[in-house]
Amino acid sequence: MDEALLRGLTPSVLTVLVRRGADFAAAEDAVQDALVEALRVWPADPPHDPKGWLITVAWRKFLDATRSDAARRRREERAEEEPGPGPAPAVDDTLQLYFLCAHPSLTPSSAVALTLRAVGGLTTRQIAQAYLVPEATMAQRISRAKRTVSGVRFDQPGDVATVLRVLYLVFNEGYSGDVDLAAEAIRLTRRLAAAIDHPEVRGLLALMLLHHARRDGRRGPDGALVPLAEQDRSRWDTASIAEGVAVLQAALALDRLGEYQAQAAVAALHADAPTAEETDWVQIVEWYDELVRLTDSPVVRLNRAVAVGEADGPRAGLAALAALDPSLPRHTAAAAYLHERDGDPATAARLYAEAARKASNLAEQDYLTRQAARLNARLRHGPGSP
Repeated sequence: MDEALLRGLTPSVLTVLVRRGADFAAAEDAVQDALVEALRVWPADPPHDPKGWLITVAWRKFLDATRSDAARRRREERAEEEPGPGPAPAVDDTLQLYFLCAHPSLTPSSAVALTLRAVGGLTTRQIAQAYLVPEATMAQRISRAKRTVSGVRFDQPGDVATVLRVLYLVFNEGYSGDVDLAAEAIRLTRRLAAAIDHPEVRGLLALMLLHHARRDGRRGPDGALVPLAEQDRSRWDTASIAEGVAVLQAALALDRLGEYQAQAAVAALHADAPTAEETDWVQIVEWYDELVRLTDSPVVRLNRAVAVGEADGPRAGLAALAALDPSLPRHTAAAAYLHERDGDPATAARLYAEAARKASNLAEQDYLTRQAARLNARLRHGPGSP
């Protein structure tokens, strides 16, 4: 049984049912029932036209459910003539499904869950495991999301930016359970890039590929966080880096710059440097200037301040940092790093310890605590202390 094939067919089968007049929530339930039937039947009797088979079975499941519900009798009358089996339609409305699952009426968490279920073809159990919540909780979240979008017209134009934010949320969840969400986000973004010629879709795909390429270098043998400058670059995935750079170049050639393209350009400059010391920080600052122009994001300004510290010296970085709100996430950690580079280990040690207390996850907390301990040991025993 080819599970990847089933998951790949899920969105196009769902869109066919919705085009035929099925309510989105009922159509999604019918498709899931058809997938269960495929898992049972296909190993012994694989179909010649998998998509056509799924459409036929899902439509029958939908009609069966419709006929058993008196409140939906009028819809049954409209769909009373069941289409016979035959070749699957060539039209693929997957793009509209992306838009629907990222509808502005949904919360971000609901949009992510519905996208993984309806577009990604994941089971509720897989999504629940990935987000470390009970399956019943995730089932309720998905059911609420389906009810929310059931009244939305399927033929309305969608917002690409909203879809990209949802896919980036999926990517940033990384890996947990038996589903690699970062890889799943890349797969879904590839499909979106194939369905729509949009520079920011390419930009996001490039950004994901470039970040994902460095994943193996981000943790040491003991699981501890390894910062970018200290990573073993031989562990980076050079094929993903090459693909990410090529996708980014194609996006930039369209001359419609957006924030994902600019972020990807920063990631490409890091990936292109043979060593941390050879990083082109001047060009990175220029790309952060573009990002500030595009987004005016305080987080971008914070990252820019660190880049300025690398390009123009730590005091220039501290001056840029001083103009920002100290309550920004990672502001204290950035200040600690720049003070250490400026030759002030006492201030840096104090700030690293403070940043560790504010850290949002254990890996980051552990890393910052180690930095504080390292500098405090140096202050007590001299530069050569362990």
